[in-house]
This record gives sequence, structure tokens and C-alpha cells, in this order.
Amino acid sequence: MSKKVALVTGGMGGLGTAICKALAQSGHTVVANCLPGFPPKDEWLARTKAEGFDFRVAEGDVSDFDSCASMVKRIESEIGPVDVLVNNAGITRDGMFRKMDKSQWDAVLTINLDSVFNVTRQVLEGMAERGWGRVINISSVNGIKGQFGQANYSAAKAGILGFSKAIAQEVAKKGVTVNAIAPGYIATDMVMAIKQEVRDSITATIPAGRMGTPEEIGGLCAYLASDIAGYMTGATLNINGGLHMY
Repeated sequence: MSKKVALVTGGMGGLGTAICKALAQSGHTVVANCLPGFPPKDEWLARTKAEGFDFRVAEGDVSDFDSCASMVKRIESEIGPVDVLVNNAGITRDGMFRKMDKSQWDAVLTINLDSVFNVTRQVLEGMAERGWGRVINISSVNGIKGQFGQANYSAAKAGILGFSKAIAQEVAKKGVTVNAIAPGYIATDMVMAIKQEVRDSITATIPAGRMGTPEEIGGLCAYLASDIAGYMTGATLNINGGLHMY
């Protein structure tokens, strides 16, 4: 049997890379999405190849519906239909709401929420027709509990949860699952670049006494992408070290 094809949006970031690796290790052909002309693309490919991974790349702007349509068509013609989609792309533009301008709001809602529609719309029907598929949407603990200075980010990540539950109901009988993962603080390179004292103050609020690792998120994605996870759909999986329980 041919390997299932997994597409990871924002696949070259710290979290995206860990998700790509976990899916590859579980037997998928992994396609990492990045923006067209993304400067570090070749370096990322060379580095991951040296680590033993043979990733494919799909350039496409996830904030643009037509760009997503073209990207998926290229994947289908060159590699095969997308069986697993991980909607991971995201940005932050933090600021107190009373000082937040429209561009900050629009940028985060477009990249973090609209992108989930833009990419999922291209692959969901094919998954349903083939009778098997996995959609995994990366939300956030802050989409559940909210966060000071992140009205835009919290709104977008909360929207992902509602989207996941609604779409899950539409395709549950077609062999397609749709789930959301809500990570807490994860020790990506970007987070680890924060000053030690700031990181220590964050860690002090986490019952587990540490931040999560990108590999832990990748492992959860690999589980949700597997056959054994076929009875789990419409779920929000919290992985936050006990930071928020409900």
C-alpha cells in the first residue's frame, strides 16, 4: 500500500517541524507548507534531510483561498491526494484591545482562522469520497480560557474549536475525523529565546513545572492521524501541563 499523504501548514516552524517529523516517523509521506519564496526553505530541507527525513514542500499562502486551491492541486498531481491535514499555521500580533488596530485584528484572524477554512475546503470533500481522512487543527489554551492582550489570537483559536466540532459532524459517517489540539506553553526555539526570568515566571504558573515540548504535540498529531484514533472526532485535546483544567 502507498503511504498516506499528510499536509502540514506552517510546516517549517518549530512546532510544524516536530509535527512533520512525528508524522513521517509513523509512516506518512509528509508535505510541509510554506509561503511562496520562503527564504529558509532550502536550509530547512537540507537540515531535515541530514536528520534522515525526506520531506516534500508545498508553497502556498494559506491566507489566500485561490493560492490554497492551487497548492492542493499541485500536491494531488505530483504526490497524491491529501489524507491527513494539520492546520498549524499561525501568528501573533499582541496588544491590549483598546490599543489594537484593525490591521492587527485582521492579520491574526486571517492567518489563524481563515486559513483553516481555506485549506480544509480543498481536501475535505476528497477525504469523504475516499472514505478516510484526518483533519487536525492546532488551537491554543488561550482559545479556551482567553489571554490578556490577545483578543485577536484568543478569538481566532476559539473559532477553530467551533469549526472543528461543526465540520466533524458533517463527515463523521464518511470515515473522516476532525479534531483540535489546544497546546499550552511549548518550548519552541522562539519561546526559548525569551529571557530566562520571563520563562521562569511562566513555568511557575504550570502545575507540571515545565513547558511542553514540540515533540509531545507532534506525538499527539501522529496519534490523531492514525487508524486507531478513528472513533475520536469533534474533540478538543488539551495538552498544557495542567495550566488550565475544566
